[in-house]
Amino acid sequence: MRNILLFVLIISGQLALAQMDSQPITEFKGFDDASELLLDVRTPEEYNVGSIDGAINIDWLSNKFNEKVAKLDKNKKVYVFCKKGGRSLKSQARLAELGFANVVDLQGGYDAYSNKN
Repeated sequence: MRNILLFVLIISGQLALAQMDSQPITEFKGFDDASELLLDVRTPEEYNVGSIDGAINIDWLSNKFNEKVAKLDKNKKVYVFCKKGGRSLKSQARLAELGFANVVDLQGGYDAYSNKN
């Protein structure tokens, strides 16, 4: 029981250090690639249909997701999106677990972004 409590406290502390935020993707105005990353976590097939300019595609469903994102700069702010919002929220939590300091979930996903007027 003691070990479980210690584990929960350590994980909670690590997640508290990471800044996790969200914003509607329809309000996304772009990013500065010198200090920020835009991560599209959809499948390559979805990505090839269309994406936001400058986005890096790393498929959340791939068994190499952790390995591929580990190569990214953990100190940069990361904006993450998917098709509708489910995979980006999950990947936001995973990125925080992997040590990314500032991760923003773009709510609504690419569908909302491509439909905005």
